[in-house]
Amino acid sequence: MPIVFWYIAGVVAILTLLAFLLQDKFIFRPEVLAANFEFKYEAPFKEYFFDSAPGVRINALHFYREQPKGLILYFHGNTRSIKGWARYAKDFYRYNYDVVLVDYRGFGKSTGKRNEKEMLGDMQYVYERLKEKYPEDHLIIYGRSLGSGFATKLASDNNPRYLILDAPYFNFKKVIERFLPILPVRLVLRYHLRSDQWLPNVRCHTYIIHGTKDRLIPFRHSVALQQKNPNKTTLIRIEGGGHNNLPSFDEYHNFIRDILKY
Repeated sequence: MPIVFWYIAGVVAILTLLAFLLQDKFIFRPEVLAANFEFKYEAPFKEYFFDSAPGVRINALHFYREQPKGLILYFHGNTRSIKGWARYAKDFYRYNYDVVLVDYRGFGKSTGKRNEKEMLGDMQYVYERLKEKYPEDHLIIYGRSLGSGFATKLASDNNPRYLILDAPYFNFKKVIERFLPILPVRLVLRYHLRSDQWLPNVRCHTYIIHGTKDRLIPFRHSVALQQKNPNKTTLIRIEGGGHNNLPSFDEYHNFIRDILKY
């Protein structure tokens, strides 16, 4: 075979090995906080720690109201920590809902080695603890970008009031394949987050909100995802919306208002 073939094959092999070994660093971009870091916000809140497994602590912020209509469990994207994501809590507590935001392993003050199965287990543990304080039909699960997979799996295994997905992916492999098209992603990827398999098992109504100009996770992901459970899934399209700017659109806030006012 031509030497160029072996050269290309070698490059692909090296890239594949690097993708396998370093994928955590490419997928997750956490902000790490010191254990004694003090959160400060104007709205009333409490800080929680959930000991979901030996050696694992999941940090959370709970923005609370005096007489809440329910609770939003918010799973954020792949960057920063709940310190920064907490600014979005006001989009929900202004409608008299409590909001709990959680950090994944290695984000903020949360500890533990990351892998998909155990991270999903962490979220289930948090959900079960919240069910001890709130009726399950008052719980709404919200998943933003990376968090949409965790939110979908949790909704498929439980009975929340609603599932809300913000800029979700069809499955995580589809996202990675867009950026690494020459690599055997299916073989090296350790995070698959199969929302396409989990959504058909979600019994509550699902609302998907997605911008039509999203360059990171294209709008077509949500179109295909909606078809996995069409009778129980409503797709809201934000014309011209990108991946990180949906809260700058009135349509986004109108949607949140309409869902939470009942």
